Amino acid sequence: MAFVIAAPCVDHQDQECMAVCPVDCITFDAGDRKAYIDPDACIECGSCVPACPQNAIYAVRDLPKEWAFFAEVDRGWYIDPVWARAAVDELAA
Repeated sequence: MAFVIAAPCVDHQDQECMAVCPVDCITFDAGDRKAYIDPDACIECGSCVPACPQNAIYAVRDLPKEWAFFAEVDRGWYIDPVWARAAVDELAA
């Protein structure tokens, strides 16, 4: 997984990151509290990083330790969106 969308995105659905992604690997569905990066589709271009007004997108190696679980949340959304949404709710509480 190259990039992760972390806590600063929660409840800030700007979606500029989606607009600049050349492979459409960022997902946001109605009702979601954050956007998610598909780790299998991301080509590691980094175009989403400067586009995010909340500074919520990090390369995995640069992800602050307190937000490390967001890497699992992003990956998990593409396996079980219900689980990922619940995890975001818990992390944001």
